[in-house]
Amino acid sequence: MTFDDVRKIALAWPEVEDGTSYGTPALKVRKKMLVRLKEDGDSLVMPGVPQDEREMLVESRSKVFYFTDHYRDYPIVLIRLSQANRSIVEPLLRRHWRTLASKAAVKAYDAT
Repeated sequence: MTFDDVRKIALAWPEVEDGTSYGTPALKVRKKMLVRLKEDGDSLVMPGVPQDEREMLVESRSKVFYFTDHYRDYPIVLIRLSQANRSIVEPLLRRHWRTLASKAAVKAYDAT
């Protein structure tokens, strides 16, 4: 999977737009970060993942999920895109999108 694949998934949802964050490509919803590409070019910085869930993901799929000391205290998991597929990334992405998008946008999307 690549960041372009992630873009194609997310840009199909209302209120998602291209942007940058920390000098890397990012996707934003109403000016808030949905997800961004990490500086290594292969990892996705995925917010919205509680620390207990992150621990479980890292334990169960350490080739795909990880985190660094920098993200230890934040609800963020890192995803190795080269090891991931759509069925892994999309549910986390969609869940975070739902927290950032307007209620009207989510309702309209769910109605389709």
